[in-house]
Amino acid sequence: MRIVDAQVHIWSSGTPSINHWPVPEVTAEAMLAAMDEAGVHAAIIHPPGWDPNALAVAAAAQRAYPGRFAILGSFPPDRPESRDLIDTWLDQPGMLGLRWAPLHPAQRALLDSGAMDWIWPEAERANIPVALLSGPFLPQFRTIAERHPGLKLIIDHCGLIRLKQDEAAFADLDTLLALARLPNVAVKATGAPGYSTQPYPFLNLHEGLHRIFDAFGPDRFFWGTDITRMPCTYRQCVTLFTEELPWLHGHDLERVMGGAIRDWLRWPEAL
Repeated sequence: MRIVDAQVHIWSSGTPSINHWPVPEVTAEAMLAAMDEAGVHAAIIHPPGWDPNALAVAAAAQRAYPGRFAILGSFPPDRPESRDLIDTWLDQPGMLGLRWAPLHPAQRALLDSGAMDWIWPEAERANIPVALLSGPFLPQFRTIAERHPGLKLIIDHCGLIRLKQDEAAFADLDTLLALARLPNVAVKATGAPGYSTQPYPFLNLHEGLHRIFDAFGPDRFFWGTDITRMPCTYRQCVTLFTEELPWLHGHDLERVMGGAIRDWLRWPEAL
């Protein structure tokens, strides 16, 4: 089984955001060593906002290890020159799509003000998948998905409530599950261990993960880690899905652990 991590961060400078490893850098080589130890074959880099050079760092990693890394990148949505990037965005080596996490007030203001509204039809026209850390604004996300049915959208981090844990993290689960009716919406099951205060294997997450899987199915439910802020080992992030969820096995397991996201983002070159 070829395992693809749907989200990792590497960086060269800056102050990592809350709960991420408090280290000045995480290199491509360090991430590869961790992946090898965990049995992960490839990963999709999400350049973090705290490093102003993050996109260049990701691009260098992809050039050095093209079968093992790809990228979901971003640009400043409110700059006029960003509009010129859409048509050639996927021409960048290893670039699979776009991703934003509008969490800080200034970033959220861009979403709420409509400054990002131009992106959705343009990405739809150019066939560029978009991932959003949309747990905090699922109703707005639904509007985007319904207005642009040709736009492939991914909900980050299980679509749960950011920084909440245990039962509180699942408070909006029904709203998330309703989005499964839209065929252009998928879910990254990234960061799951961080939603539990229990030790591995995080038993209080299993029912919620099962409900998300049942709603979206194996072709729209993507395993991943966001490993630099997880409360467990990389290998445990893998085995949580491959060994601890009895309802996930066979072909479905292969799809969740890498096959489905490779198809959704059109990354056949992943090792």
